Amino acid sequence: MDEISSKSDWFSEQLTKYLEVLHVPGAWGSVIEFLLSVFIIFFLSYLVFLLARRIFLFATVKMVRKTKSKFDDFLVRRRVFRKLAYLAPIAVVFALSKFFWGNYPDELAIFHDIVALVLIVVILTIFKALLGAIEDIYNTFPFAYDRPIKGYLQVIHLLAIIVGILISISIIFNVKVTSIIAGMGALAAVLMLVFRDSILGLVAGVQLSANRMVRVGDWISMPGHNADGTVLEITLNTVKVRNWDKTISTIPTYAMVSSSFVNWRGMEESGGRRIARAVFIDTHSVKFCTPEMLERFKKIHHLKEFIEERQAEIEEYNRSHNIDESLPVNGRRMTNLGVFRKYLENYLIRHPKINEKMTLIVRHLDPTEKGIPVQVYAFSREQEWAKYEGVQADIFDHILSIVPLFELQIFQSPSGEDLKQLVRRFSD
Repeated sequence: MDEISSKSDWFSEQLTKYLEVLHVPGAWGSVIEFLLSVFIIFFLSYLVFLLARRIFLFATVKMVRKTKSKFDDFLVRRRVFRKLAYLAPIAVVFALSKFFWGNYPDELAIFHDIVALVLIVVILTIFKALLGAIEDIYNTFPFAYDRPIKGYLQVIHLLAIIVGILISISIIFNVKVTSIIAGMGALAAVLMLVFRDSILGLVAGVQLSANRMVRVGDWISMPGHNADGTVLEITLNTVKVRNWDKTISTIPTYAMVSSSFVNWRGMEESGGRRIARAVFIDTHSVKFCTPEMLERFKKIHHLKEFIEERQAEIEEYNRSHNIDESLPVNGRRMTNLGVFRKYLENYLIRHPKINEKMTLIVRHLDPTEKGIPVQVYAFSREQEWAKYEGVQADIFDHILSIVPLFELQIFQSPSGEDLKQLVRRFSD
């Protein structure tokens, strides 16, 4: 301390001699000394900052580009080295302040406290950039897609901020950090309320990651939060979802655990997207197939082999059981609805956009007041929404157009035009 004081005295003496030569009044000496020392400190610190940015940063970036590893590139991208350059002027300010103001210990202590607070802010900024670089490096690994760590890094960053605030309070009020922590016991309930979402989000984030419940890029549906789209980001407090109408839904992370949602990842990984739609057949149009109908059906590419095999099987059954075929009710016969159902099966099996390795069923559902539902249950190879809807539309366009060939009718509720025609028929 004596050495610092002697250097400060030397500066004051030299400045006083120079001011006497210039005939400056002694009352202005201390003011000029203070302003000149401030100018020198900040000028030299700014000069050091420029040199650090130009030389240190340039050399570091040049060295990073020569390395084969890509990890250090993320440090440059997150500007970690650029932010490290701020430490140089802080060190210069800290050192020169002792040189110029060594004779004023109280003022020097206050100035050092201010510099320490600035240093804490700079360190937190560097630490945040470093965490960002760590996240980028982690995301280059294949397993990062299933197990994101952004939420964990946000927790670490939050803890670092809390530590920085505690140290800042200890500097400002000149108390120990341990004393501050001991006094925070009474504020525990308040802190629980303030950081409630963060605590719940941390627990939920661990569960989401550990159980692989959701990850970035998944398609999820959560009607309770008006979310139906692709997950963009999973953070400590929120999950961002880009809906199909390009709106963004923000869901609390803990809601992903406390509430139910649908993750369509299984569908995407399976190689198919389900088609489960029915057409309603008018029950009045269902009937036994006549020989003429069967001969006509044999000309259909997807039915010829089936009808020939089924006819041989039915004839053998009826003959072996001495069935009287004079009445249609006796024995076994094919119906136009059964042939139509078999046609749909063969058509879907041969369809290039249907995944034949997955479940494929054409079935009757329970009859309703609208007729007999014939449901197509299959999986489209196309999973993208627009393409999937195109495949589904093409299939049912075809179904609706070929129904009359089997002498079947689609049920449709009477429209106004149908009622008009009925009235005209009765009026005639």
